[in-house]
Amino acid sequence: MAFRCQRDSYAREFTTTVVSCRPAELQTEGSNGKKEVLSGFQVVLEDTLLFPEGGGQPDDHGTINGISVLRVTRRGAQADHFTQTPLTPGTEVQVQVDWERRFDHMQQHSGQHLITAVADHLFGLKTTSWELGRLRSVIELDSPSVTIEQVAAIEQSVNEKIRDRLPVNVRELSLDDPEVAQVRGRGLPDDHAGPIRVVTIENVDANMCCGTHVSNLSDLQVIKILGIEKGKKNKTNLAFLAGNRVLKWMERSHGTEKALTALLKCGVEDHVEAVKKLQNSTKLLQKNNLNLLRDLAVHVAHSLRNSPDWGGVVTLHRKEGDSEFMNIIANEIGSEETLLFLTVGDEKGAGLFLLAGPAEAVETLGPRVAEVLEGKGAGKKGRFQGKATKMSGRAEAQALLQDYISTQSAEE
Repeated sequence: MAFRCQRDSYAREFTTTVVSCRPAELQTEGSNGKKEVLSGFQVVLEDTLLFPEGGGQPDDHGTINGISVLRVTRRGAQADHFTQTPLTPGTEVQVQVDWERRFDHMQQHSGQHLITAVADHLFGLKTTSWELGRLRSVIELDSPSVTIEQVAAIEQSVNEKIRDRLPVNVRELSLDDPEVAQVRGRGLPDDHAGPIRVVTIENVDANMCCGTHVSNLSDLQVIKILGIEKGKKNKTNLAFLAGNRVLKWMERSHGTEKALTALLKCGVEDHVEAVKKLQNSTKLLQKNNLNLLRDLAVHVAHSLRNSPDWGGVVTLHRKEGDSEFMNIIANEIGSEETLLFLTVGDEKGAGLFLLAGPAEAVETLGPRVAEVLEGKGAGKKGRFQGKATKMSGRAEAQALLQDYISTQSAEE
């Protein structure tokens, strides 16, 4: 049989009876991104208002007697409702659906049917799969490429049909009904039971589907195709929004425009040009800064070469700098007579380091310095460099180098 949610997608609550309740577990993704296993119960109702996930559509959220239903899945002709509170079989219960989520799914799913039908009718672009995502939905088209002109034509056509207020009807056919062979579909699941539901958009499309849908295209409000992306195996993905998602997208976009207008001190129509000018200015500043940094590195190298510590351990730390800055210094000095320990970055945070000097000493000390700085690095030919997460360990690293030099001098 079809569930109540399929017979009347607009119903928000109804009364039914608990058939069974058994202990179960549910695997979910926690707030930290790790998998968590929840203990609870699988509840089967005589009928349900909560759609079990299927056909590319996620499950509904809702409550049974005020108890939250965390997942709804289909098992043959019945739906399993996962709760963390048991419900007594034979009890009459009130089921309520999260209407905002339900109506959103109705809009996206009916929108997918409409786009799929129009893309096929206009350009022979067949849909191979689709996904109703949390923020946007994606239709996979069986074509290696789709043009911008085709996308524009599809978007124009679907919105014209929405304005035409075309009705959407749901019928149930028996499996042996000859009409089934004329209906578009991608096959039935192995455990399918009961009649076949056919969703028809008047004069546009008829398609086998188990999902919840609007009763008239006017309820879609509007469809916005966000664009196309390269899919897998010569497929093209078409991303879209329908209904309230378009309004939310426009609200976010308008908020961004207002913020950019305040920051860039210009109207919306000048945003792109203003950002281009900023990018060009930034590139010029970065180039000038790099040249100054290189000049500074050469000057610093000459100063270090005249350091009283020359022949032992020479160190330098700067908050500003990069790997190139340190390597210029090492190249300018170009001597294996001393250990050169250079660091850049936040003194109490993360940064970069470089150790240069006699090849044998650097090969021995490099990994140990990286360990003290809680970082990683690599090197060859008298130079070891890498990233550090604990720049506050510089004094300890310097002491390690001094001890090595002292030991070497004593042995000589």
